[in-house]
Amino acid sequence: MAVNHYFQGGDGIGNDAEKTLHENLIIEGLKIYGHDVYYLPRTLVNQDLILGEDVASKFNSSYLLEMYFETTEGFQGERELISKFGLEIRDDTTFTVSKRRWEDAVGDQATLIKSGRPNEGDLIYFPMMKSYFEIQFVEDQEPFYQLGNLPVYKLRCTRFEYSNERIDTNVSDINALEDDKSLDLLAHQMSLENEDGAVLLEGDEINYLILETYDQQTQQPYADNSTFESDAGFGTTSTNDDILDFTERNPFGEVDEGF
Repeated sequence: MAVNHYFQGGDGIGNDAEKTLHENLIIEGLKIYGHDVYYLPRTLVNQDLILGEDVASKFNSSYLLEMYFETTEGFQGERELISKFGLEIRDDTTFTVSKRRWEDAVGDQATLIKSGRPNEGDLIYFPMMKSYFEIQFVEDQEPFYQLGNLPVYKLRCTRFEYSNERIDTNVSDINALEDDKSLDLLAHQMSLENEDGAVLLEGDEINYLILETYDQQTQQPYADNSTFESDAGFGTTSTNDDILDFTERNPFGEVDEGF
């Protein structure tokens, strides 16, 4: 026979009013115990349809939300790991956010790759830690139908590894990552034409110049470009002490033994 409607399986418990109350209490709890974070949806620029990735993606908007930081005793995951590629930071954590609050603040406004829910690959910026986390998986069934509904998203995240993505939001602290770490030369360009197409500087085929403020070793502290150039003797007028010679007589930089 059918379940007893006076108990949990029926309509007497878990009706719409109770579900709304339950969701309101969750939102209030998140506002009390959570943190203000920014949700950054990813925008695809040139997606590789075979590999399913986009190395030129960008983040053009940010949305302030309250989320609960679940790993209160420290990060999960493998943490600091020494591999054959050097030091890797694999700090994992989980953020909990109300579905209703996410839909009100983000879902109805942002342009998402997959609409209706948070997307894997989107970012979360945590101002208190000044850190960026990338969403690896969106859990939408935990806790599992306590009152016949699913009120929260649990966002499984790992620390974001920046790879020259364009970040241009309305929050300067978020944009600072691109300003400090980007190795994209075109982010440091000066146009040779104005908005009307008038030529500012004459040139053959080049329509921009790289600003002198660009320095790869400043953008990437682990780069040794300046050190190599100095030790190779590139700072002198003579090529006799150069380790590699890229002059017209040796354009491919081969070892010069005959001169």
